[in-house]
Amino acid sequence: MSTGSKGKLQGELETRLPVYVFDLPIQEIRRGYRSDVYFWREKLILERDHHNPVVVIQVFQKKEAVLCGVDEAIAILRVGTGHYADLQKAHKLFDRLMNIKMDLRKYRYTDKTLFLSLIGERMEVEDELDSIWASEFDQLKITALRDGDEIEPYESVMHIEGPAASFAHLETVSLGALARRTKIASNVHKCVQAAQGKPVIFFGARFDHFSVQGGDGYAASVGGAEAVSTDAGAEWWGSRGIGTIPHALIACYRGDTAQATYKFYQHIAQGTDIRVIALVDYHNDSVGTSLEVARKLKDILWAVRLDTSDTMVDRCLWEDMMNFDPRGVNVRLVEKVRAALDRDGFSHVKIIVSGGFNPDKIALFEEKKAPLDIYAIGSSLFEGKYDFTGDVVMVDSEREAKKGREYRPIRPRR
Repeated sequence: MSTGSKGKLQGELETRLPVYVFDLPIQEIRRGYRSDVYFWREKLILERDHHNPVVVIQVFQKKEAVLCGVDEAIAILRVGTGHYADLQKAHKLFDRLMNIKMDLRKYRYTDKTLFLSLIGERMEVEDELDSIWASEFDQLKITALRDGDEIEPYESVMHIEGPAASFAHLETVSLGALARRTKIASNVHKCVQAAQGKPVIFFGARFDHFSVQGGDGYAASVGGAEAVSTDAGAEWWGSRGIGTIPHALIACYRGDTAQATYKFYQHIAQGTDIRVIALVDYHNDSVGTSLEVARKLKDILWAVRLDTSDTMVDRCLWEDMMNFDPRGVNVRLVEKVRAALDRDGFSHVKIIVSGGFNPDKIALFEEKKAPLDIYAIGSSLFEGKYDFTGDVVMVDSEREAKKGREYRPIRPRR
């Protein structure tokens, strides 16, 4: 499948993530299927009116942030900049492609012969669409910052210069990629800063739709996360997911955490470099369960994870609830688990905390010098928004912009 030719980029193109990493729906991007309809109509108007000025689009957002999604946005421009040589034919082929897509879903499990035939038909239609697509990516000049750059409010992060009709339809998908990835990278970065050198693990997969895991995991790594919980989340940066055992496995062994953890070792971790981590809040007795697992597994046990619900008070805190909030995972609970493990000769066992952690809670734990080793962060990493805007700021080399959105040069980094 054709993905267009090289455009002119600041820096070396090969240092950007390659197009194939993103698994982009290329035909849908080119057709404007995933774009706000007014951007697709803008493209049609310019093409039909034979009016195609060279414009500069300026991209920015309004917060301090860790930028991410730039490579993805460039990949979208790479595959989607251009026009159909025969638009009427393209519309018919695309409608046919969408019907095939629906039929593939319908017959995947009911008619294997028809399903395989439809796959071949889909490839034929995509090839026909490719044959009438004229890429114009080589007419773009893109100046952009990089994933991981720290940016200021209203700072220009990307300038795209080229024929307006060639890429007008790509604003929705490219800005959406920047917004999503920057949100995750920025939220993870805040947690990493608060953790003051302790590792942060991205445990956010089950708090959002599975389809976003690849990009979210990549953005988390850009923000400084050391690991993610799914293989899909680690795919873009060539790693694998990590994790413990779930509460469900403990339940299957009738609440015997030590036995469930040993079975994890026996059937998963033994003979590999996978670390054995016990989840110790099942009975709301983190001290007792940590010691029980440590005594059974001894040197096999690498860490325990505290995950007490914020609506519960761990058993070890029932007698000292006067001068702090005893609910959930708190500093005092960590101290008691650490002291118990050390006292019984398990000082090698690390402590991981999870459940309701965000930058403020992490900062509090660090201020109190809580004796833990790793933070696992979940739903808080999806909070907030980092909305990007793309404005025309120059037309045919002359300044032309909406009031308040004038041209601003990109501040050089490295």
